Amino acid sequence: MTESFDAVDVIIAKRDGRRLSEAQIDWVVDAYSRGQVAEEQMSALAMAIVLNGMERAEIARWTDAMIRSGKRMDWGQLGRVTVDKHSTGGVGDKITLPLAPLVASFGLAVPQLSGRGLGHTGGTLDKLEAIKGWRADLDQVAMEAQLRGVGAVICAAGADLAPADKKLYALRDVTGTVESIPLIASSIMSKKIAEGADHLVLDVKCGSGAFMKDQDRAEELARVMVELGADAGMGVSALVTDMSAPLGRTVGNALEVREAIEVLAGGGPADVVGLTLALAREMLDAGGLAQADPAAALAGGRAMDTWRAMVAAQGGDPDAALPTARHSEELIAPVTGRLTGLDAMAFGVAAWRLGAGRARREDAIQLGAGIELLAHLGDRVVAGQPLARLWTDTPDRFERARQALAGGAIGIAPEDADSSEPASWPAAEGAPRGLVLARIGPV
Repeated sequence: MTESFDAVDVIIAKRDGRRLSEAQIDWVVDAYSRGQVAEEQMSALAMAIVLNGMERAEIARWTDAMIRSGKRMDWGQLGRVTVDKHSTGGVGDKITLPLAPLVASFGLAVPQLSGRGLGHTGGTLDKLEAIKGWRADLDQVAMEAQLRGVGAVICAAGADLAPADKKLYALRDVTGTVESIPLIASSIMSKKIAEGADHLVLDVKCGSGAFMKDQDRAEELARVMVELGADAGMGVSALVTDMSAPLGRTVGNALEVREAIEVLAGGGPADVVGLTLALAREMLDAGGLAQADPAAALAGGRAMDTWRAMVAAQGGDPDAALPTARHSEELIAPVTGRLTGLDAMAFGVAAWRLGAGRARREDAIQLGAGIELLAHLGDRVVAGQPLARLWTDTPDRFERARQALAGGAIGIAPEDADSSEPASWPAAEGAPRGLVLARIGPV
């Protein structure tokens, strides 16, 4: 039986910078999940945490309390090592799509519970729903069968997985309490630990298109999550990766699926391929396959075979044509020079305004909407040359998308400037130079 406290006393304790006891944390998380702590009280506590932080022991207990609000999955009966991956969210981040089947093609099991997009970041489930017939909702029996038969599954998390976090996340989203390392770390890790994989690899984004804008904060978040994994007996490592420019050449659901398939076919943009391989090596190493060669699995088609089997197992047709938006416009270079900047946040907002994202969870999205980049960082561009193609089903959206890309969203340096390479562009093995900024290893 959880000891009872007064919500106001807990709020005041954290407001005054005091450490919350294990009993206080257990009570407030449990009482909030059952509706005994009011939304305005949890809002006040979340803001106190944003302002005053939490010690490691507090974060670990808070995470554990959220896990205990629901069920915990167990894959021990598979007889295979299970490895999961999580990205903190970015623009053009389609890495999960080629990564899960690539790692599974080596015999590891990849149970990937993913989410939907909100705001400027795209959701993995939204992307996959661009594939005709593909379904996101699977129960654990179906997930287990697919892991046995295919090795990888990407699907929606059930409502009974860390439900206290789901309720708190929705509250934080509307109360200005999202950007707190203790709350971000506990939110991510409560779900990931509850998912029950043996190992977890984190892709912590850093830059204009990420929650963490600077590298020090991103590394701090990565360290906290790696420590939370260690506290829970889970092997966790993290790569801190650049999200100052969109990842790859596309932003949008069907557009990103096409690009992921290019990678699985042995092609695709260097940054998407490089980050896929860097994360695959982390996952394979965690699973005891440090000598495996994921690049060969992409080149030889083995990962593509697993992708097709994974899509088909969830009702999708891997050969079906992907949706294409009905209308397109080009974004033209205003001057001649070297392309030095493509602001990730601006491109994410533009794609959102074109219909690729949603402002509220209940909003519909356009599967074919988004942006194709026609020039890349470091390229020489000529005035009048198309830099990007905007796609939407509703042409009245073009103007607001263009507004998002006005100002400093696109940087072009004069040809006489010292701009032989972008400031943050193509050192970690397997990724373009500058894409992987740091690695935080297991504790």
